Amino acid sequence: MDSTLLAFGRLLKIMDELREQCPWDQKQTMQSLRTLSIEELYELSDAILTESPEEIRKELGDLFLHLVFYARIGREKNWFTLDQVLNGICDKLIQRHPHIYGDVQVQNAQEVKRNWEQIKLREGNTSVLGGVPAGLPALVKCWRLQEKAAGVGFDWEKPEQVWEKVKEELHEFEEALANQDLDNQEEEMGDMLFALVNYARLSGINPEDALERTNRKFIHRVQGIESWLRHYGQTWDQVDISITEDYYQRIKRGEFPPETQE
Repeated sequence: MDSTLLAFGRLLKIMDELREQCPWDQKQTMQSLRTLSIEELYELSDAILTESPEEIRKELGDLFLHLVFYARIGREKNWFTLDQVLNGICDKLIQRHPHIYGDVQVQNAQEVKRNWEQIKLREGNTSVLGGVPAGLPALVKCWRLQEKAAGVGFDWEKPEQVWEKVKEELHEFEEALANQDLDNQEEEMGDMLFALVNYARLSGINPEDALERTNRKFIHRVQGIESWLRHYGQTWDQVDISITEDYYQRIKRGEFPPETQE
C-alpha cells in the first residue's frame, strides 16, 4: 500500500482511539472545534507567509486532524461518512473540470475559472456571488466577490481603467471630507478601497498578501523603535514624535542598536 494511504489510515485509527478513550476528545463537538479550526488555519497562513516549510508541514497536519475529527463526528450523528466526503469532492472536481474529464477546450486559467462559475450556476446557484462566506474579513470578501463576478465576464478589461476609477473615488472621498459628512466619508472610503482592490487584482497583486506584508513591515519597524528606546533607557511617553520618527528612519536604513539586556 502507498505510504500516504498508510499514514492517512494511521491518522484515522488514532482519531477513532482518541474519540473513544480520551475525555477531552470525547467532549468535542463541531461547534467547539470551529474556532480552533479557524485558529489553525491562521497559523497555517502565518507559516505560508514566512515561507517556513517545517511549520507549513506541522500546520497542515493540525488541519488534517480537524478535518477527520469533523468527519468522525458526522459519522456518529449519521450525517455522513468520510468516504462520502471524499467521494463528494472527487465528483465535484471531475464535474467542474470538463477540460480534463470531458471534451471542453480551454486556452488559459481564466477560461477555467469562467467555466467553473458557469457550471456552479447550472448546478443551482441562484447568484454568481453565491459561496462567498458572509463572515469573511472585508478585504478578502471584496477580493472574492470581484473574482466571482470576473468569472462570468463582469470585469474591467485593463488595470488602467480601474486606476481612473480609483482617482474618481478619491475625488468623491475628498468631497465627502469637505462636507464633513462622516457617514458619506465612510461610504466613499469603502468605494475607494473597493476600487483599489480591483486595481490590485487586475494587476496580479493579492491585496490581502500586500497588506499583510505592510503590517509585518510596520511591526518590524515599531519594534525596532522600541529597541532604540530601550537602548537609551527611554519609554514612549518620555520622548516626542521627532525622536521616535528619527528612530523609525534608522530602522528603515537597517540601523539597530547593540543588543541590550532586558
